[in-house]
Amino acid sequence: MEQLDHITSIIALTMGVAWASGINLYAAILVLGLLGTTGHMTLPPDLEILMDPLVLLVAGAMYMVEFVTDKIPGVDTGWDSLQTFIRIPAGALLAAGAVGDVSPALTLAAALGGGGLAAATHATKAGGRVIINTSPEPVSNWVTSLAEDVSVVGGLLLALNYPWVFLALLIVFIVFMIWLLPRIWSGIKKIFGFLGRLFRDDRSLPQ
Repeated sequence: MEQLDHITSIIALTMGVAWASGINLYAAILVLGLLGTTGHMTLPPDLEILMDPLVLLVAGAMYMVEFVTDKIPGVDTGWDSLQTFIRIPAGALLAAGAVGDVSPALTLAAALGGGGLAAATHATKAGGRVIINTSPEPVSNWVTSLAEDVSVVGGLLLALNYPWVFLALLIVFIVFMIWLLPRIWSGIKKIFGFLGRLFRDDRSLPQ
């Protein structure tokens, strides 16, 4: 039973860091780094670098940048587009590091699974923001952004302290993503289709 709990804890941490990276990578790094630095958790050897003061300083600075840009309609979408090239590979690396010193095959499997989960989570976040940006008021952006930050911190703490609960909720989240992503994609196509028609109509008007 003790061994099962240990394996569950590793899986929860592996999937937890990947999931969190897809939402807010810098918040995830800060949470893990600060927990390790303060002695509230023992990081796997490959993740101990997150406790380095320089890593924490840069992650903190980038989190502040994301905290601001993530709440400005339109700017948040541009930021998410740039983060596509950072969150997904970082999620894969963190997931691989979370499994600890194991076989290369298991490390690669963790990286692949973590990268896939980070990509799906990032796509859900970024696509949802495109649709939310159609709202004329900025409050929805602020509320959504704050909720994402809280979910990253809360999700990681849940993964560390109650891995079984986290994994159960993660399964629910994955099922929800499978249902939601096609609808987000359909909404995005409608938005860009509308903007395309608007642009064509504007160009067709006499100058």
